[in-house]
Amino acid sequence: MFTGIVEELGKVVELAGSRLRISAETVLDGSKIGSSIAVNGCCLTVVALDQGSWSTDVSQETFSRTNLGSLRVGDPVNLERPMALGDRLGGHLVLGHVDAVGEVVAPAPNLVVKIPRSLMHLVVEKGSITVDGISLTAFNLTDDTFTVAVIPHTTQVTTLGVREPGDKVNIEMDMVAKHIERMNVTDGAGNKNKRWWRR
Repeated sequence: MFTGIVEELGKVVELAGSRLRISAETVLDGSKIGSSIAVNGCCLTVVALDQGSWSTDVSQETFSRTNLGSLRVGDPVNLERPMALGDRLGGHLVLGHVDAVGEVVAPAPNLVVKIPRSLMHLVVEKGSITVDGISLTAFNLTDDTFTVAVIPHTTQVTTLGVREPGDKVNIEMDMVAKHIERMNVTDGAGNKNKRWWRR
């Protein structure tokens, strides 16, 4: 579980097949083999550590469903360790499970992102959304876009400072919205599925 508060900008050092190596400092503190670290909002597992970098194996499924497949050596990436119980929740509850890859329509400070129309019903005006692992507040909703206001600090310490129109960004919808949708699904006959409250 993450919060969407990026701890540091890492840099892609090596990408060989499924193995991704990233330079970092802050997120290495307390991390070990088997630990989770979110990379651009995608939860990945640490498989190797050395001084100043860590490595992870990325499946083809993950490459195909996130913007990690377009990474190149030297690219910056947002990094966050999982939250610890008892810590303040500075952003919102983030799973590190990417729901879609969005496209930047307009850059920061008023970042406009286009996502599949099928997901727009999960975006709420002034509600939380995760873009490249960053907890943000959505507004100006259209049929397939939303806007987030990006403050100067965020542009300096995350990938949003270098994102341009056409760039791909990882999107995770609000977890609460997804669970509510799941509880209100209908069966083939149009009847609401009420199994979730049956004993």
